[in-house]
Amino acid sequence: MPRAFSPSEKFESDVKARKLRPAYVLIGDEAFFRRRCRDAILQHLVPPDLREFSVYEFELGETSLHEILDRARTPSLMAPFQVFFIRGVKSLYTRGSHEAEFDAIAEYVKDPNPDAMLVFIADHISIPADARRMELSDRDRYERIRETLGECCGMVELARVEDAEAVRWALETAQAAGVKLEPDAARELVDALGSDMMMIASELEKLMLYAGERKRVTLGDVETLVLAAKQRSLYELTDAISAKDRVRALATLDAILSSGDGDEAAIGHLYMLAKTFRQMLVISERNVRDSRMLYQAMWQGFRVPPFAADDVIRQARRYKSRRELTRALRLIARADLRLRSSPPSRRLVLENLVLALASEPATPAGAVWQQEELSV
Repeated sequence: MPRAFSPSEKFESDVKARKLRPAYVLIGDEAFFRRRCRDAILQHLVPPDLREFSVYEFELGETSLHEILDRARTPSLMAPFQVFFIRGVKSLYTRGSHEAEFDAIAEYVKDPNPDAMLVFIADHISIPADARRMELSDRDRYERIRETLGECCGMVELARVEDAEAVRWALETAQAAGVKLEPDAARELVDALGSDMMMIASELEKLMLYAGERKRVTLGDVETLVLAAKQRSLYELTDAISAKDRVRALATLDAILSSGDGDEAAIGHLYMLAKTFRQMLVISERNVRDSRMLYQAMWQGFRVPPFAADDVIRQARRYKSRRELTRALRLIARADLRLRSSPPSRRLVLENLVLALASEPATPAGAVWQQEELSV
């Protein structure tokens, strides 16, 4: 199994064998591995019918650490084993002295309740697949945790996964389930989802269910079912549009409409186009130069998928003014009105929109759009 999986697998193995330490730190923001660690704890340490009395969730800042430690020391009359998941670890590293808290943890670990486990969740740190590329701020946070909680707790690194490792995991997981995942399909799945293991696992499960008795997942299945794969095609479309390459833009649109739900999904295609142009408008207005600036400029739910970040920044920089981008949004809004007015041909609406978007404002763009308004 790939090396990124090793820390969580070692933890799972120890939990299964009950080779437990009193406290652990799950360090890193990779939710896929955090879920695996949690599932292992619940499966091997906490009977399902006793979880209400055995599993506790705390947020530092809302509940004091000393109160949590007091509860951990107290044996339960209802549960043979207790697990305390403790979030908000970042609050232990804010301004001011926190020596009292760290001393209290160290004191507890010296004389713990043998029927309890503390699990500190440090998900405010991002650990890349190549640790040498860790951001300086994350490296500093990591070192501070290692020098404090790491002195008395077991540390489980939850790092991001390299593309090749994610592809291998997808292939092996499908094979274990008796499904043949084509290598091209696995690569497209990972590439489309930016090596986000939580999303890859979720989408792979859907694909295997979709395969049914065929027991085979193809590249076409991924392109049809995985939203991010559809997004990739739409980003290819906006690339052609922003480059004013009308021939390539129409060819890309035709490929999109010829696959999946075709022009029946026209409203969804327009939505994604509008969202991408709004993202480019934000990039332009905030003068975003790289992916790091991009994620600072975008808010949750409006962010660009990791695989498309550099492409969208490059596309946005092709537009020299805010006026060009707002013009594109107005054209899309008009197309949306046309689509909702039950036109004879949705494809024609989209084709004329793409022609207008891929034309220079001072050239036949207006004429193209006027033709569309007359013909639909």
